[in-house]
Amino acid sequence: MPGTVILDVEVTHISAHGFWILLGDEELAIPYQQFPWFKKATVEQILAVERPTPNHLFWPLLDVDLSVDSLRHPEA
Repeated sequence: MPGTVILDVEVTHISAHGFWILLGDEELAIPYQQFPWFKKATVEQILAVERPTPNHLFWPLLDVDLSVDSLRHPEA
């Protein structure tokens, strides 16, 4: 049956400094200092992450879109 494919993504840890997501076998940190729009987000908002394509993450409750590459290389 055709439908929308959603790839695996999981929030593994949330702390006062940021949170971590697991993409397959890769874990990436999302520090609030570099991604400040997550700092005041609720746990529910952070956990509601989707991965519609391999290089795209979306938090619908926050209306935030990020590329996976921006998490791997936040300085770029």
